[in-house]
Amino acid sequence: MEAAEVFEILVRENADMLITFIRAAVRDDSLADDIFQETMLVAWRRLGSYDRDRPFAPWLRGIARRVLLAHFRGNRRQFYTCSEMVLERLDTWTASLEQSQGDTWQEKLEALDDCITRLPTHYRVAIQARYERDLTHDRIAEELGLSLPGVKKRLQRARERLFDCIERKLRRSPQHGVATS
Repeated sequence: MEAAEVFEILVRENADMLITFIRAAVRDDSLADDIFQETMLVAWRRLGSYDRDRPFAPWLRGIARRVLLAHFRGNRRQFYTCSEMVLERLDTWTASLEQSQGDTWQEKLEALDDCITRLPTHYRVAIQARYERDLTHDRIAEELGLSLPGVKKRLQRARERLFDCIERKLRRSPQHGVATS
């Protein structure tokens, strides 16, 4: 199999994960698409340096992180910045979700959507305000009548519940039979 064919297969398998990772850092869809395309170009040019004994997805995310950071450094006035620490946390979260059971990234996103609807209202409202409406912590605190630390703690607890819910759902998915724990 030629390098182009292998690259195409690996990209197809990882595209949903990568665009989700990028969109978590960049709220503008067209900018996210541009970052995705640039990441693919860099990956193609550097394919010869890819170590086939290592997973492809973390390698792609590493390229995307560098592309995102370069973009943010060059456009500080035009777009909000995303620190390297935030990108590292996104990468860690993406990697842990990626390693959870479930055949496709889409299956995992569907599990996330379902888990969001199952959150207690106070957690769901906070998550939706932050990630669907893209409100700042300060604005969420104002809307919900909470302190800033209260909003951060509520979001942290909601994310923990979401991750646990996703893990449970994927362990019970039809492809994997009964729950393993």
